[in-house]
Amino acid sequence: MSAKALPVLMYHHVSPEPGLVTISPQHFRAQMHAVARAGYRTVTAQQLQQFLAGGKLPAKSVLITFDDGYLDNWVYAHPVLKETGLSATLFTITGWIGDGPMRPYAGQQADLPITPSHKVCMNAVREQRHDDVMMRWSEIEAAQRAGTFEFHSHTHTHTRWDKLFPVVAERRQRLAEDLALSRETLNARLGYVSRHLCWPQGYFDTDYIAEAQAAGFDHLYTTQPGTVLPQGDSLRLPRIVTKDKPARWLLNRLWLYRSPTLSRLYSQRKRVSV
Repeated sequence: MSAKALPVLMYHHVSPEPGLVTISPQHFRAQMHAVARAGYRTVTAQQLQQFLAGGKLPAKSVLITFDDGYLDNWVYAHPVLKETGLSATLFTITGWIGDGPMRPYAGQQADLPITPSHKVCMNAVREQRHDDVMMRWSEIEAAQRAGTFEFHSHTHTHTRWDKLFPVVAERRQRLAEDLALSRETLNARLGYVSRHLCWPQGYFDTDYIAEAQAAGFDHLYTTQPGTVLPQGDSLRLPRIVTKDKPARWLLNRLWLYRSPTLSRLYSQRKRVSV
């Protein structure tokens, strides 16, 4: 049986520090083991692209995505993906990633680095202490080699240009420069850059879409609820917000979002309730 819809999960932090957009290592591990035991197959961004173009996927397919590239993705998510044989797509803020040796991750016989809350991470970024809270290129390269993560663009600076520049032409120019830097950095560091881009803070408009397409991105990931359908709109790809809840919650959501009809009804209800 082939997939009628492809759920795309959205994660940010996997950390023992609770808070916004954060899942505990215990819940994440339980969720991933449950997904694997239930027979789900994780797919790549390229396979999503082929699915949109009419290609077939197994009925129990799912794309796991992470936004930003926080250190805790390496410390806690990477080893779980490795032990379960699952993989994820990480949308990387290329300008926030620095150099340095790999740090320990869970399961290794070493003291683990501190992985602070989202609020603390944002404060560190504002203070230019990116290395305290973000992955390093050495860790990204190791995760890529291990097959736990593949890496795509989340822009270079994660800036909301629409908030900074009221003149459309100027913010479009700034966005174009941001996207070009992201592509240049991914090419230089990893040897490739894809057609896949995730919008910072989920914001986009028609001007943003036009600039993304001009830069070579035509698979654009949003924070809008829903599921990816065959021949769907690659410029407005929906995702499912994950929560710090037991594995059964996630399995129920995957069952729902594998159905185009149930997903549409549930997503409409969520939009109405917001």
